[in-house]
Amino acid sequence: MTAPVFVVDDFGTHGTGRYVLDGPEGRHAVAVKRLRAGEEVVLTDGAGRWAEGEVDGTEGKDRLIVRLGEVVEEPVETPRLTVVQALPKGDRGELAVETMTEVGVDAIVPWSASRCITQWKGERGAKALAKWRATAREAGKQSRRVRFPEVADAATSKGVASLLAEAEFAAVLHESGTEPLAAAPLPDAGQIVLVVGPEGGVSPEELALFESVGARAYRLGRSVLRTSTAGTAAAALLLGRTGRWS
Repeated sequence: MTAPVFVVDDFGTHGTGRYVLDGPEGRHAVAVKRLRAGEEVVLTDGAGRWAEGEVDGTEGKDRLIVRLGEVVEEPVETPRLTVVQALPKGDRGELAVETMTEVGVDAIVPWSASRCITQWKGERGAKALAKWRATAREAGKQSRRVRFPEVADAATSKGVASLLAEAEFAAVLHESGTEPLAAAPLPDAGQIVLVVGPEGGVSPEELALFESVGARAYRLGRSVLRTSTAGTAAAALLLGRTGRWS
């Protein structure tokens, strides 16, 4: 089992080499994980900077004392994979974010597609976005990542089109796609942007907009996946093909 990951704002030891992990993360380490002296941990800011450490001891129920090693930065992986995820119903959005984080997606863009039953508006939308971001953070820790995926603000179809226009490879999962995603030519670097539509599918108007900026429709396979699982399956396929899983 690899060392558990905890998120920190900074790596300051004040010249002592000992870092005090407190607050919610410290409480989780001490009271839930029950870490003891001699066990290994990883501290990260979630943006690529991280350090290995060894538990020196605990103080109370929410302070973990760690002998911290050198702080290093994980290189940004390439090509970068962004998934535009149409808003699913209920808690399936968090499921999609969780599993896409686990497989290694770099950024997730919530999309208010025309056929989405769920629409993020006002306070409800802000709470839903906060849940997606919290899910990405926790899934990043669980999967031992030190660079968590960015979860952007919800995008309109025009906003998605702008992302697709800037990508080296832009794809829309759609039943009209004649070419399988498994055979699509992929770049060695730059941006890959993948659009996953809602349960009702990407509308003809949205597909035409995306194709007008250079995106192409691709099919994932013979079976029809739910929107909450299609992005994860497609991301795994792309990451394997680009060599990022090797």
